[in-house]
Amino acid sequence: MNTVVSLLGTTLDQRGSRNGLNRWSVWRPSVALAMQKDLRFDKYVIIYPPDYERLLGKITADIKVCSPQTEIVTVPIAMENPWDFEEVYSKLYDFSRNFDFSGEDEDYYIHITTGTHVAQICLFLLNESHHLPGRLIQTHPGETPEGSYTVIDLDLSRYDMLARRFAVERENDLDFLKSGIATKNKQFNELIETIERVAIRSAEPILLTGPTGAGKSQLAKRIYELKKLNNQLKGEFVNVNCATLRGDQAMSVLFGHKKGAYTGAAADRQGLLKKADGGILFLDEIGELGVDEQAMLLRAIEEKKFFPLGSDSESESSFELICGTNRDLEQAVNEGKFRSDLLARINLWDFQLPGLADRREDIEPNLEYELNRFAEKSGKHITFNKEAKAVFMRYALDPATSWRGNFRELNALVTRMATLSSGGRIDEHVVKNEIARSQKSQKNPAPDKLLSELLGEDHQERFDEFELCQLAKVVKICRSCKSRAEAGKKLFAVSRKQRTSTNDSDRLGKYLERFGLTFAGICKR
Repeated sequence: MNTVVSLLGTTLDQRGSRNGLNRWSVWRPSVALAMQKDLRFDKYVIIYPPDYERLLGKITADIKVCSPQTEIVTVPIAMENPWDFEEVYSKLYDFSRNFDFSGEDEDYYIHITTGTHVAQICLFLLNESHHLPGRLIQTHPGETPEGSYTVIDLDLSRYDMLARRFAVERENDLDFLKSGIATKNKQFNELIETIERVAIRSAEPILLTGPTGAGKSQLAKRIYELKKLNNQLKGEFVNVNCATLRGDQAMSVLFGHKKGAYTGAAADRQGLLKKADGGILFLDEIGELGVDEQAMLLRAIEEKKFFPLGSDSESESSFELICGTNRDLEQAVNEGKFRSDLLARINLWDFQLPGLADRREDIEPNLEYELNRFAEKSGKHITFNKEAKAVFMRYALDPATSWRGNFRELNALVTRMATLSSGGRIDEHVVKNEIARSQKSQKNPAPDKLLSELLGEDHQERFDEFELCQLAKVVKICRSCKSRAEAGKKLFAVSRKQRTSTNDSDRLGKYLERFGLTFAGICKR
């Protein structure tokens, strides 16, 4: 049993209606649908504006002439403005909810040729969302009054050409997210495929976790660029390292401030949340954000509103959020350092990026990528000779090579080797010298490098040199000891003699906590 739902065409269906029998010589879409020889309708549902009952009478009479067995059901729907999307969609939605589409033996067709363009779009949307069941049907004028028709199936997988095109576009998107690197690691490739689907289909927050140097910042930027290519964003990509934010500065940088909000606030400041309006805000190292800032951020995510520091007026910003961290935020919640409600809001999409040591099969393609990056920056094309590359790959793939610095470490290695090479070729001598330097550095990392790994590249901007010198000594002693208790005894050997009760392990733990560090975290690097 076939049922068609159609809108009365107040313009096209009027054609020839004033000329008597001449109306049968022109194409009228509603009547033409009933004239098709290979498609018969048992029920014809016509939605019409009440002001056009006279035209409705003529059209229904002519449909009966063409198809006497067809049952005609008329549904009056009054619309003040047939070009108002909100009104038209609302009225047609109500129709879809109230009309009985429960017939198990019925095949439904939605006619999208008549009505305003707005009405046709609304019919399409309601059919795509399954509020109006069945298939779309479109009629076309031709040499005869019945013209022709096309049945449109919205299952795009049925269209081979489209399926192939979408497959190619998806591969291009995946390649884009991977910066054109032909990665081989199965875990990483599956991760990127999931991220691609989420990036295209969702505007909800994304949480990127993983060790420092695993590529969180670069991936966040590529997600932004992919969304921009797909016309999903109009605003900027705003990158914020939360580890550099403290106190009033954090509030001001993120949410802006009014002049005089605090000492040094000499003029109004917009804030980075406002700058990200219409774009993406990337909060790297979000685990370092203060609790007060976390509360304001939560409201900004949920309501798109926030108060700049010192302001009585709300500011608005509609941004998408990507967060990055190398910390265990669940543990931070348990320790009271991170809000559980904020974590619940930002980890709907949580992706763990593996470190380079867990993706050793991807080192070679990333090596080529880093050489290309060097060429872009320096203007010099550098390659390995065959023997030199073999030596480097043996070192890179050796399980003893820890790759603590991940892709940042690989970038640094390639940059040094490319810079020191002569004649555009990296030879064995350069590779072996770099490997020796790297191995020595791993056994006894320089204080500045080790602190960069522990605290982030910007640690010198956040802490006084006095604190860093002391911390470097503490870290060195911790790494030479088997336990926190042993390290505590060494560090507090003099002062502990002057106390009747000692707990050097706890004392050391509290000191490290000031920098967001733990004994175990220091010693496993």
